[in-house]
Amino acid sequence: MMRFWGNMEAKADVKGRIFLPAVFRKQLQSVSEDGLIMRKDVFQDCLVLYPESVWNMELDELRKHLNPWNSRHQLIFRQYVSDVEILALDSSGRILIPKRYLQVAGIHSDVRFVGMDNRIEIWAKEQTEKPFMDLKEFGNALEEVMKERGEE
Repeated sequence: MMRFWGNMEAKADVKGRIFLPAVFRKQLQSVSEDGLIMRKDVFQDCLVLYPESVWNMELDELRKHLNPWNSRHQLIFRQYVSDVEILALDSSGRILIPKRYLQVAGIHSDVRFVGMDNRIEIWAKEQTEKPFMDLKEFGNALEEVMKERGEE
């Protein structure tokens, strides 16, 4: 199983091509993962890059919670899958991010890749200059989550 950790900076060229950090490329190559799926994050102004196998597992998990005969569930699924891009690394190790995705995420040139376990987030660098959460708030939230897990 792939685990992406840490964060790295990169630059998008004028065509929207960005070098995927070498550490992430090596992980993808080690498991012969060629296909990449990109979508806008549901909650944040960033892009999410999924190895194809992870994307397929996530879709399977979503389908388990949706009734295909429920019109609202159909809309949820359609919204989730309709706005994705299938990407591939070029021979130089770059991905080409479509302009509409660059605009949605507010990416002009400088980006930050953030490893998020089985997926990779791509942020406009300016949005990552400050911590994602206040450190005290993070500590309290983590404590709360871990207590809840202990109660299960």
